[in-house]
Amino acid sequence: MHAATQESTPQAVRSTTQRYATCIEASKRIRWDIDRDVIRGRQFDFEKKFLPDGLSKVTELTFLRPAEMRFLSQIQGRTYANIFGLVERYIGAKTLEISKDYWLGDQVALEALVRFTDEELKHQEMFRRLEQMAAAGMPPGYSFKPQPNEVANAVLSKSTWGVLGLTLDIELFTQAHYRSSIEPDANLSEMWKDVFLFHWKEESQHAILDELEWRREHARLTETERDRSVDDLIELVAAIDGILQMQAGADAGYFVSRAGRSYSSAEEAAIHDVLLKAYRWQYIATGVQEPRFAEVLKALVTPAQMERIGTALAPILAHACR
Repeated sequence: MHAATQESTPQAVRSTTQRYATCIEASKRIRWDIDRDVIRGRQFDFEKKFLPDGLSKVTELTFLRPAEMRFLSQIQGRTYANIFGLVERYIGAKTLEISKDYWLGDQVALEALVRFTDEELKHQEMFRRLEQMAAAGMPPGYSFKPQPNEVANAVLSKSTWGVLGLTLDIELFTQAHYRSSIEPDANLSEMWKDVFLFHWKEESQHAILDELEWRREHARLTETERDRSVDDLIELVAAIDGILQMQAGADAGYFVSRAGRSYSSAEEAAIHDVLLKAYRWQYIATGVQEPRFAEVLKALVTPAQMERIGTALAPILAHACR
């Protein structure tokens, strides 16, 4: 049995149940409402950026004017919100699925997962409304290419171990983005910034539940099942990268068509490259490099499996981090 499997002693069970209870208490304490707490009758301020430069990478495009950099950050911010709405479609479904293990068992864990699902549904609603608000204030022509239900079906076809690993990665980098980049930047649209403040508050609890469930799933698998699940995680990251490549192309085309002036073919290529680099940084590199995710992953995989993961990630990280 691998070292990361959970103990099943009464003391360990009580400790785990307490962690679920702590998440419930936090969920009750920080509960927020989309209209009352987040939107509050406001609109986006399109005179300000949406994504901070550390995430958007727009300052690398030195030929852009300040207003163009701001517009490109707004396009990326719009996609950023839509990506979260996309992944939360499968996260909610998976959380409901794994909750069945507790239906006639640990009711504390069940309540924690039901609250998790309810909050993910709320987040989806919030991001749908943000897309409507962004569409009303930005030039026509933007297109979010991936279809949430198609993506969710593809993700959910993979092993629960792989899906939970991807989910923990996403919910940890969400927090890292807010703490290190979004919260400190005073030049972002206030309402957009508030969206991710409140999103972060609930995601911080979700990540705890993700880790608990990932470790629980790991403990019940055979070594062969774990090895296949590592391949699933690699395939899921590759699929995410495919989505990012598709959306980077769409966003680059939208920007070039709506920025208000012409660009050379070399400049257009640079815009596309920086968008893909930024998206790989946002959705893949910052997640796998997040210390907590790296710690948990290392505990759950063998050195050979870690090497497979590293080999698969190497080209993506090389581009994102250059």
